[in-house]
Amino acid sequence: MKTFKPIPFFYIFVVVTCFLFACSEKRPTTTLNWYKGNLHTHSYWSDGDDFPERIMDWYKDQGYHFVALSDHNIFAEGEKWITLREDSIYQEGFKQYLSEFGRDWVDYKEEEEGKTQVRLKTFEEYVPLFEEAGRFIMIPSEEISDGFEGKPLHLNVTNLQKLIEPQKGESVVDVLQRNINAVLEQRRETGEPMMVHINHPNFRWAITMEDMMKLKGERFFEVFNGHPQVHNLGDAERPGTEEMWDFINIAYLEKGQPLLFGLATDDSHNYHVTSSQLSNAGRGWVVIRTDSLAIGNLIDALEEGEYYASTGVELKDFSYEGHKFSVEVAAEQGAEYTISFIGCKKGEKETRILEEVKGTSASFEVEKDMLFVRAKVVSSLPPDNPIENMSSQMAWLQPVRPE
Repeated sequence: MKTFKPIPFFYIFVVVTCFLFACSEKRPTTTLNWYKGNLHTHSYWSDGDDFPERIMDWYKDQGYHFVALSDHNIFAEGEKWITLREDSIYQEGFKQYLSEFGRDWVDYKEEEEGKTQVRLKTFEEYVPLFEEAGRFIMIPSEEISDGFEGKPLHLNVTNLQKLIEPQKGESVVDVLQRNINAVLEQRRETGEPMMVHINHPNFRWAITMEDMMKLKGERFFEVFNGHPQVHNLGDAERPGTEEMWDFINIAYLEKGQPLLFGLATDDSHNYHVTSSQLSNAGRGWVVIRTDSLAIGNLIDALEEGEYYASTGVELKDFSYEGHKFSVEVAAEQGAEYTISFIGCKKGEKETRILEEVKGTSASFEVEKDMLFVRAKVVSSLPPDNPIENMSSQMAWLQPVRPE
């Protein structure tokens, strides 16, 4: 008979230790963080009314983690000079710029007519002033500003690698699709993470939901835009952006396309005067959940729906696991909240409120017969500096499908 010698304890210890180490290597723990940012902003490089450095200073001071300066059909590179407007608010703004950043930084010259010209700093020049690992980054961006028969057709490119000229086209849909394709092609060619989103569809009533239903490759649009002339709420004859969102997603899923996600943005242009009639900063943003503050991670999380759009409501948590869609609000003192789950069953042609909860947390079971479900949180508190008579702060979570 064959006999077996006992294995020395030392060898057992080594084997078990190596096994446990290997298991820990296979299952790393990842800490997810929340990052607040704005993906649509303007400066003196196009039709904004302040210097990029002052704008970035404001956003960073307000606790934002990332900003995309997305000027119209231009990127902040090369030499560009502006002539200061003579209005006192712009003259005072320049004095503040000079005081905050110093004469060694600001390039300017006085003209014979008494006017002042200022050279705008490029993206490459001003980014090092503000970027801080894990705290604040800037994303190179552009607002492609195209049109058709007088209709403004605008799309934002996030993480632009090379300026994209407006592509033109033979119809509203053709113009939009050509520009979407140009962004997706640059993404394929460069291998860099990039995204494109449709801006303010109701601005001058330029883009209908029927137009957007015909698009391919578009994953994002602005469910809220902070410009006072974009008709987020629609009117008596035309739907608001939130209503459009649901019909577009029903159409997308019928064609086998991915769900469309909603963004909230400032579209800020005006930084010297605060008014409901001006396009001010701080009205709309996204809060992204990912492991680190890097452009690729942010875009990946956006494409996975790991974020919410907001005009003031802050969330403590949200999740979609095992058919359960859960939302928890980071409650503000004195505020009351309504959490709504909105969606439709397969075969239905419009959404409805499936469940509504008064409180700071709620969950909803997404059954297999559901086409999609999204969540919305409404606060009893008004937004700061509201537009369009929007009386409540809100947050929108992205639609989910049955697992």
